[in-house]
Amino acid sequence: MIGYYVHHQGRGHLHRAQCVAAQVAEPVTLLSSLPRPAEWRGPWVPLPPDTAEDPVDHTARGRLHWVPLHHRGHRERMGRIAEWIRAEHPALFVSDVSVEAATLARLMGVPVVVAAMRGDRRDEAHRLGYDLADALLAPWPHTLPEPGWPAHWYAKTVHTGSISRYDRRPRPAADGDRPRAHGEVVVMLGAGGADVTPADLRDAARATPGWSWTVLGGAGAAWTEDPWPVLCRASVVVTHAGQNAVAECAAARVPTVVIPQDRPHGEQHATARALRAANLASVRETWPSAGEWPALLAEAVARPERWAHWSPGDGAERAGRLLTELAARPGRRTACVPR
Repeated sequence: MIGYYVHHQGRGHLHRAQCVAAQVAEPVTLLSSLPRPAEWRGPWVPLPPDTAEDPVDHTARGRLHWVPLHHRGHRERMGRIAEWIRAEHPALFVSDVSVEAATLARLMGVPVVVAAMRGDRRDEAHRLGYDLADALLAPWPHTLPEPGWPAHWYAKTVHTGSISRYDRRPRPAADGDRPRAHGEVVVMLGAGGADVTPADLRDAARATPGWSWTVLGGAGAAWTEDPWPVLCRASVVVTHAGQNAVAECAAARVPTVVIPQDRPHGEQHATARALRAANLASVRETWPSAGEWPALLAEAVARPERWAHWSPGDGAERAGRLLTELAARPGRRTACVPR
C-alpha cells in the first residue's frame, strides 16, 4: 500500500495524484480534505480542514509551514494521517505537498517521496522536507532544472516532464484534421485563485476585435471540469504558471501566453522563467496593458510548437515506476543507532 497526500489548493495536485496512481502497481490510498472525486475508485481518507483566521505560531518559529497551536482541526488532521499509517503499514508515503505530512510519515518510519516545487525552497521547512525525502518527484524536464538546489537534492530527483490528465488523450474528432483558426483566445484561470479582474479581461477583448475571448474559471466565469475540447480548439491559451495549467496547455500543444501569479516562494515566476528560457511560451510577468494584446497574441501564434520538450506524454508512467520501485525496495540498514 502507498499513501498519497493531496493538497487542497486548486485542483492540480488531485489531477496529478490520480494520473500517477493509475500507473502504480501497488494499491494507492489518497488522503485529502478535498471532496472525493466521483471517478476515483481507490481508497480515500477524508481529512478535516485545518484553516484558521488567526493562527498562533503556525510556523513553529519558522521551522515548519503550518502547525497552529491548539487547533482542533490541525490535530485531527495529523491524527487521522497517523492512524491510517498505524493501521495500514504503508510501504511508501507521497506528499503533494505538505512538509508536515511528509515529516509525520517519516517520523513513523515510512519512506517518503516529496513532489518538488519550483521557486525558492531554501527556507527551513522545505529543507527539512526535501532532505528527509527518499526521492523528489519533479514534474518538469531534466534539461530545465530548478537552479540553486544543493547537490544532494539533485542526486535523488526524478524528472518526469509534466504530468497531465490529458497526456496522450486524442484530440476531439472535429478538430483533429483541420488547422487551428486564428480567432479564439481561451483564458484558463483555474481554481487556485487569480490576480486577473473582469475589467482586465474586458479591456483585453476590446483591444483585439479580431479575436473572441472565452474565460474558464476565475471571478464571474463558470468553472469547466473538463476544458480539453476548449483547449484543443483555441488559437491561443492565456493562463497562469501553475504546474497543472502549464501541463494541460502542453498536452494540448496549443500556443500559450503565460502570466505567472504571485504564489509563496515565487513558484509560478520560477516556472515562467523556465518556459521563457526554453522558448516554449510567450511569458509576461504581469497582466499586459490593453494595447499590448494584439502583438502578444500574434507572437504566441508565430512561435514554433515545442511543447514536447516540456510534456513528453509519459510523465505519469515515469512517476508510477518510481513509486512502484521504491515501494518494493527492502528497508535500508545503516550504522546509526537510536537516540
